[in-house]
Amino acid sequence: MKKKIVLFVFNGDPMCFIHVLLNALDMKEQGFEVLIVIEGAAVKLIPELAKTGNPQNKLWDKVKSSGLVAGVCKACSQKLGTLKDAQAQNLKMLDDMSGHPSISAYMQEGYEVMTF
Repeated sequence: MKKKIVLFVFNGDPMCFIHVLLNALDMKEQGFEVLIVIEGAAVKLIPELAKTGNPQNKLWDKVKSSGLVAGVCKACSQKLGTLKDAQAQNLKMLDDMSGHPSISAYMQEGYEVMTF
């Protein structure tokens, strides 16, 4: 059975976020079942990563096209003004816990949770 990991990224620091993306791709290549949930201040990075001039745009596109992004916190993206940006990128809105993604739901599905 594949090891299941979900990476919850709350930190809005671009350097932290990049490492989450790189590690998710590496874990997938190593045979893990891995997902990324974008939460908190990290949702502010969504519009920036979509810009073709952003140096991390290709990495972001690779992660998205690999199916590694489980979704985005609906409440945080609404509060921080990036909901429409996330929707424009066809990212799923996660809101099963009072508008936020539930960590326990992933745990119940057998995921090990890592937070950033």
